[in-house]
Amino acid sequence: MANALTRHIPNTVTCFNLFSGCIACVMAFEGNYQAALGFIILSAVFDFFDGMLARLLKAPSAIGKELDSLADDISFGVAPSLIIFSFLKEVSYPDFLLGVKEYIPYLAFLIAVFSGLRLAKFNVDERQTSSFIGLPTPANALFWGALIVGGYDFLLAHFNVIYLLIAVCLFSWLLIAETPMFSLKFKNLSWKDNKISFIFLIVCAPLLIFLGISGFAAIIAWYIILSLFTRKNK
Repeated sequence: MANALTRHIPNTVTCFNLFSGCIACVMAFEGNYQAALGFIILSAVFDFFDGMLARLLKAPSAIGKELDSLADDISFGVAPSLIIFSFLKEVSYPDFLLGVKEYIPYLAFLIAVFSGLRLAKFNVDERQTSSFIGLPTPANALFWGALIVGGYDFLLAHFNVIYLLIAVCLFSWLLIAETPMFSLKFKNLSWKDNKISFIFLIVCAPLLIFLGISGFAAIIAWYIILSLFTRKNK
């Protein structure tokens, strides 16, 4: 009886991820960016624990793997897309784009599409056991949520839609790029074996202290830069 119950615990936690992601989508569509970011972060917490619980309880399943990808695409693909979609209705547009202004926000859903591709690749790619190939979807979602929540006033005052569309295209590409990105999984605490992770974490603290919520977006940018730099020097 115990085994019958415990084997469902990881999938239940994954369903919490999905439920939280759905709420994040509603909040984003309503323009409540802070709440949307909060539920995306909550989804990331559930996403972390479902895999850990599956390993601890020795209850991995094929259904769980598929359910996890579905939940992740909602929480970390559709939800950030809706944040961008809503925000693209608020930013300034150059004169030559005013005629298509009502259609441009739909380009935000490129993030959802490429997040789905990223998750599908992850499920069949055996290289991603100790590191990642391409930007992880939770990191991408956190970047967009923190950028728009923390930099809302700055973006409205200084950015027009062109800059944001370039960023959408860039991050869509990063999701599926054949670019190795390090994982923060520690096998031990030695500097030699975890040098990159320690350097990353050391820089994260001042970014959060000085930039606040925007610091999370800066941290993801720092993660990308450090991953590209370490790849280049391998």
